[in-house]
Amino acid sequence: MRIIVIGLIFFVLFTGNSAVLGKKNSDSSTEIEMIPWEEVNELIPKYTKFIVRDVLTGKEFRVQRRAGSRHADVQPLTNKDTRIMKEIYQGKWSWKRRAILVIHDKKKIAASMHGMPHGAGALQNNFPGHFCIHFYGSTTHRRNFMDLSHKLMILKAAGNLERYLQKATPYELVSAFVAGIKEDDERIIDLTTEQNLDWSEILPRVDSVAITKMPMLPEEDLEGVLTLSIPIEMDWLLRDQGRKRIDGEIHLIRLSPYGGWKIDAHSFLEVQGLKK
Repeated sequence: MRIIVIGLIFFVLFTGNSAVLGKKNSDSSTEIEMIPWEEVNELIPKYTKFIVRDVLTGKEFRVQRRAGSRHADVQPLTNKDTRIMKEIYQGKWSWKRRAILVIHDKKKIAASMHGMPHGAGALQNNFPGHFCIHFYGSTTHRRNFMDLSHKLMILKAAGNLERYLQKATPYELVSAFVAGIKEDDERIIDLTTEQNLDWSEILPRVDSVAITKMPMLPEEDLEGVLTLSIPIEMDWLLRDQGRKRIDGEIHLIRLSPYGGWKIDAHSFLEVQGLKK
């Protein structure tokens, strides 16, 4: 009799654990996916309604896809949705990219949006035009390759940003670092720099920044190198100084020949004249 009771206990424990595991597996459809644009284009055809969730704030609003062949042109559904979207951008429309999740048909898809109304709009929503949502593989109207800032935000939304930056070449890392400053994204900046600095006084001063020249060494010349200084020319648009072109260097280090690169942020700020 005792053997039977013990057997029943083990059966209950085993089947109970199996039920928990089964529940976890059943939730796998809600995991974040980084789906290529060609597939997303079929999953959310024109006039599809879906939810946008901002990764940083967690705020959600509803939209409808209205057009777009290389990415999705969308509009907030209602005045309330427009208000929530504007709150995400601190009350001011902006071209800055943000990491988002597109939630539709039991899927969470990593994506990136900007927050600037442009072009035509058809819905009664207090939104003067439409805005763009990019997915992995999406391109802008002008170029046949992914916009770097959108790409970084998609990777961030998917949880793949750190892995990407750890394997980045020095030049990819510098480009991501500058994009992080341009998009006012401290997460990107912190993952590319050796020191975790307080950027709260610097980023609000930057309206825009772009690399205009960055000579690159052949990849074989970087083998075994632990320190690197990259000449760079940059155009800045600063709120307190206006347009500013700066020539300088960005210094990078890594701890081993196979380790990830990091940028010396202290020297960068001094070279760019951003340190007060």
